[in-house]
Amino acid sequence: MRAVTYDTFASLPVVGEVPDAVCDARGAVVQVLATGVCRSDWHAWQGHDSDVQLPHVPGHEFAGVVSAVGAEVTRFAVGDRVTAPFILACGRCAECAVGATQVCTSQLQPGFTLPGSFAERVAVVEADLNLVALPDGLDVVDAAGLGCRFGTAYHALHVQGGVQPGEKVVIFGCGGVGLSCVMVALAAGAEVVAVDVSERSLDAAQALGATAVTAGPDIADRIRDLTDGGAHVTVDAFGSADTLADAVRSLRPRGRHVQVGLLLDGDANPSVPMGRVIADELVILGSHGIAVTEYEAMLRDIAAGRLVPGDAVGRVIAFEELPEALAAMGRPHTAGMTVARLDPGIPGTHGTLHDSTAAPSPTPAG
Repeated sequence: MRAVTYDTFASLPVVGEVPDAVCDARGAVVQVLATGVCRSDWHAWQGHDSDVQLPHVPGHEFAGVVSAVGAEVTRFAVGDRVTAPFILACGRCAECAVGATQVCTSQLQPGFTLPGSFAERVAVVEADLNLVALPDGLDVVDAAGLGCRFGTAYHALHVQGGVQPGEKVVIFGCGGVGLSCVMVALAAGAEVVAVDVSERSLDAAQALGATAVTAGPDIADRIRDLTDGGAHVTVDAFGSADTLADAVRSLRPRGRHVQVGLLLDGDANPSVPMGRVIADELVILGSHGIAVTEYEAMLRDIAAGRLVPGDAVGRVIAFEELPEALAAMGRPHTAGMTVARLDPGIPGTHGTLHDSTAAPSPTPAG
């Protein structure tokens, strides 16, 4: 099958032939019809993830059609339209037993520990647990982000952040995951402030309904003024020591901060203003993907029109454009998610702009 691969970290990936995806008795193979290009894929390509073994096929957020199932799979059949969280759970550990599949201690991840979705087909382990059926009316391009960026935003705001109607929520970083967080918080009835250094990214957040604020050295003071004493919930969707600290300082007493953006290299062990955390009884939460059990509620919100995941898509590209799109994750890029649509024939596939108003943004988050 055709796939995007790299055999050296940071060298431009290539499109070529790789062994076909296969599954065991409890797994399934999915024909990939759409796959997102995520900042996490870029980090893996740069060698920041010790789980990645070369040569490697990247990609971890996808939607498609089941093309094969193992003998023990009972809930899915060939031809079913599906997606899956990027965290493929084992179904047997203590965390899985209580439904917390997003922190499964034996998890596997396409694009990191397994060959990923920048390919014609991708294998999914424990298919009865990890596959999620897609409603007929949901386009595969819009559904691709449900496995990572959009699903991550849903989990971060609802489960970790516990957002409530009328609360003031501040999102730092308006890349793909940041814009998804804006959408989820607004749909939950929150008042949302979006913070970024890019006016174009802020325009995208404002178009969704957020109040846009340009980041700067006094951002925490400005946020507290704007929110009448501080945010109830802050989300760092960018991932840096500075945005983490600013987000914590922007909270009101007993506020909740949710860390979504990855903190790497020099920011891996950031300083946190613990004096404020203690004095104001702040809560700091990590957030990692989405539990497979949370898809039902998220899909209900989508079906009801409260959430429109396609609004977080910035560009739709062709399969052949994936190598350059991955490299571009380290440079200023189009606001919103970049998604590759894979036609069954793949050769000659042509990408189009999903949103002709999207413009380049220097925000690398998501």
